[in-house]
Amino acid sequence: MATRPESEVLAGRPFPLGAHAEAGGVRFAVTSHVADAVEVCLVDDDGTEKRVELTERTFGVWHGLVPGVTPGQRYGFRVHGPYDAGRGLRCNPAKLLVDPYARQIEGGITNLEASLGYVGDPMHGPPSAIDSLGSVPLSVVSSPGGADTGVKPDVPFEEAVIYEMHVKGFTKRHPEIPEKLRGTYLGLAHPAAIEHLTRLGVTSVELLPVQAFQDEPSLLSRGSSNYWGYSPLGYCAPHAAYASEPGNEIQEFRTMVAALHAANIEVLIDVVYNHTCEGGPGGPTICFRGYDAPGYYLHAGGGSTVDITGCGNTLDAGSPQVVRLVTDSLRYWADEMGVDGFRFDLASTMGRPGGGFFDRDSALLTAITTDPVLCRAKLIAEPWDATGDGYRVGDFGMQWAEWNGRYRDTVRDFWRGHTSVRDLAYRLSGSSDLYADDLRRPWQSINFITAHDGFTLRDMVSYNDKHNEENGEENRDGTNDNRSWNHGVEGETSDPEILALRAKQARNLLSTLLLSTGTPMMTAGDEMWRTQGGNNNPYCLDNEVSWVDWTTSDAGEALLGFTQRLIDLRASSPALRQPEFFEGRATPSGNTDLVWFRPDGQEMAETDWFDEGRRTLGMFIDGSNCLSRTREGELVSDDSWLMLMHAGAEAIDVTLPHERYGPSYEPFLDTTTADGSPANPGSLAPRAKLSVPARSLLLLRIPR
Repeated sequence: MATRPESEVLAGRPFPLGAHAEAGGVRFAVTSHVADAVEVCLVDDDGTEKRVELTERTFGVWHGLVPGVTPGQRYGFRVHGPYDAGRGLRCNPAKLLVDPYARQIEGGITNLEASLGYVGDPMHGPPSAIDSLGSVPLSVVSSPGGADTGVKPDVPFEEAVIYEMHVKGFTKRHPEIPEKLRGTYLGLAHPAAIEHLTRLGVTSVELLPVQAFQDEPSLLSRGSSNYWGYSPLGYCAPHAAYASEPGNEIQEFRTMVAALHAANIEVLIDVVYNHTCEGGPGGPTICFRGYDAPGYYLHAGGGSTVDITGCGNTLDAGSPQVVRLVTDSLRYWADEMGVDGFRFDLASTMGRPGGGFFDRDSALLTAITTDPVLCRAKLIAEPWDATGDGYRVGDFGMQWAEWNGRYRDTVRDFWRGHTSVRDLAYRLSGSSDLYADDLRRPWQSINFITAHDGFTLRDMVSYNDKHNEENGEENRDGTNDNRSWNHGVEGETSDPEILALRAKQARNLLSTLLLSTGTPMMTAGDEMWRTQGGNNNPYCLDNEVSWVDWTTSDAGEALLGFTQRLIDLRASSPALRQPEFFEGRATPSGNTDLVWFRPDGQEMAETDWFDEGRRTLGMFIDGSNCLSRTREGELVSDDSWLMLMHAGAEAIDVTLPHERYGPSYEPFLDTTTADGSPANPGSLAPRAKLSVPARSLLLLRIPR
């Protein structure tokens, strides 16, 4: 294969990394501290390769400007250097490598054997001499700029309602979206998709991974695919398969962001800076491993990788190369792609440099929060990894919001009758036990009942056990800790009593979520009664199991209307989404900001909290001093509210509080009815008695 004369290659500059069109050509820059030589390989449409050696090395960055190259050029890198598996070094020039900073990536692995960097035993075998060109993904030089992404909505966290969704799954079956656009970025930008989001009332969509990903070898070998996308290949490239036109993914992603921003909806993306698709030592060499494996991945003795992610490898949060890659990537998505915030998958790994104990002030976490661009974005951590030491709910630093797994577990347990009210009170009021001591706010608790991994809302009240046989792993995958309840029948049933109870329990769960202090996160389709047939881990099912079903049903329409009512109630009632923790402070009404009540209308005593059989709780929120503010910073007041939650199997008589808490109590939301309207409307006097039905939630408004 021909090599261009060195005289045609200009020195260029080391930064920024990646491929950038400039000065009549393209400047290439890639990091490898261990390489002896690096070639950029230009691949023509017919597969012909032209290798150009990058002779300049500055700060461990190999760089050069190649004249005459234009956007659209496909390329990769070949790295010459040490191959010593015992030390984790796996440079192999036979393997064409994706640019870690590529903004566009084309294709995937078509020949797994050719992508492997070794022969035989990955820890002891010799390097493979099979050329991987034609069998692995290619980087593509992208054009700068593009469609305007619009004005960022900048929704205050305390007003946010997050909607977790999959770009493809949300629109793939939508009948009002043109077939060509279904399952794409432009499908999500379509007015029919956005109309559902705006009608529902959510403020922010959280997209499952949209950074370029690659199916793992285990899935490739059985003809399956990674539908969720938690198998990253390129951290700066939008996933190409979600484009309606091949090669147009950057423009279409930006168009999608602009359309959502125009509807005043934020775009958050799920990012996976904890591992890559290359997996353990037996995995392919298609990117990071071939440049400088110990510079990117945690390694143990003998060259094996440290796996605290459950995915074969772990990015080294203490490596300067990783810190730079992650922060450069995040800035690109925030600045040039218009993204408003990020949810960090298995974020505990980012605070465990070397794989050791968690450090909230680790180099990587600190670099993110102190970055002048990223500090303005919404930063949400999934505060755990695949190990017990990595479970760090409540332990992240002051700028981080967290998925609150404690909230999910407690609320699920309460409504199935498996826990008392002691822990529930903390979850309802913003989880001050987890976050108040760290200078954080209640809205940094991301409250959720369901997420992409686990049962849907419908399945959570319909199945006791997972049913993951279709995943091809003999039902071994997915969690067994579902904290679910089928209410008497496993799966689908026609029994009207069971169906009614399941629907009421779903309303109880949704009401708890939307009426709790903190930031609620919903899962796409739950509001339309979506089922996955009891599958709690369909990560590899790119089919009707995973896609949102837009077929209307009476149950789905009823739940959708109920959910809209809840979100509208939250938006219009600042006392129900307070930005500060309750402190027992006095309010203008003369009451404290938060009071807990027993069914007899008396305040909860210290001993009451330790009654493990208690299944009923009253929560009074004084709205006269809720500390919410307008966008201009002025304090606002609200009505006061009394929420009665009863998870018992039988109805219970409840006495309303004394008149000092309000002159009247007006039933406002009732989960015993399909639309949430009160079953017994009409103003109630203080100390009035009412019967609260089994397993129900009642919200009463106390006018100011």
